[in-house]
Amino acid sequence: MTTVDPAMNGSSAGARTSADPEVRPVRRPRSVLVALSYFWLAVVILSAVLAPVLPLGPFDIAVGPPRQVPGGGSLDLLLGTDQLGRSLLSRVVHGAQVSLVVGTVAGLLGTVIGGTLGMIGGYFGRRVDAVIRLLADAMLAFPPLILLLALSAVLTPSVSTILIGLTLLVIPTFIRLARANTLLWASREFVTAAKNMGAGGIRILFREILPNLLPALAAYLPVVMAALIVAEGSLGFLGMGIPPPTPSWGGMIADGKDAIGDYPHLVFVPATVIFLTVFSLNQAGDHLRRRFDRSLR
Repeated sequence: MTTVDPAMNGSSAGARTSADPEVRPVRRPRSVLVALSYFWLAVVILSAVLAPVLPLGPFDIAVGPPRQVPGGGSLDLLLGTDQLGRSLLSRVVHGAQVSLVVGTVAGLLGTVIGGTLGMIGGYFGRRVDAVIRLLADAMLAFPPLILLLALSAVLTPSVSTILIGLTLLVIPTFIRLARANTLLWASREFVTAAKNMGAGGIRILFREILPNLLPALAAYLPVVMAALIVAEGSLGFLGMGIPPPTPSWGGMIADGKDAIGDYPHLVFVPATVIFLTVFSLNQAGDHLRRRFDRSLR
């Protein structure tokens, strides 16, 4: 009868264990495009915040000859001048303040109002849900540009008027997003356990569902901000945006459109800034959604 040495058996098992392949965690490749998008957004935000202390001339005073092409000898003339000789770089930087404030504030207000209504409708259902869905459908059916033009015609064009109009535009979108995610999370086990323990509807909404809802809303916010910046630029192009002399990116495009054939930089400079900002916000929104939206897992 053949016997097996326990020491030899243990050593062979240890050898097999040490020879097993190591399974390393899967690392998602980092996108250079996303990194560049975040870098551009950081540059735009810092420029808007630090605009009063930057070494730039006033945005409403001429600093050089009219319609000078980009590439001048000073920082003010780096992107050229407009039809009145004002620095395009200074006007782009100060115009970023308007676009970022409008996009951020209107987006946050729409998130809070629309998210709250969507949670209430998705959780309580029945008549409450029917009324909220009817409200969202009615707001979505109204043409956005017509609504913005009507508000600008009735009210005095200002930052507050644009904020009201843009907030009304994004509320139904967040209502639908919050309602869909609330229906998803309301059927989970932890919500059922909270109900069995006697928790009320308000507590379940804000203690159980809202923390799981916030990542989806926050990830969608940059995409909404990009759309709001385009909408604000459209109003400025139509002459219904921020009144002069306060600069806005859409207003700068409108001011230079008549001379685009001879001086294309008057349009291409603000249009390029809008394109890069909107593109970067969309890239950031997609990246945040893939990383933090739990409903995708």
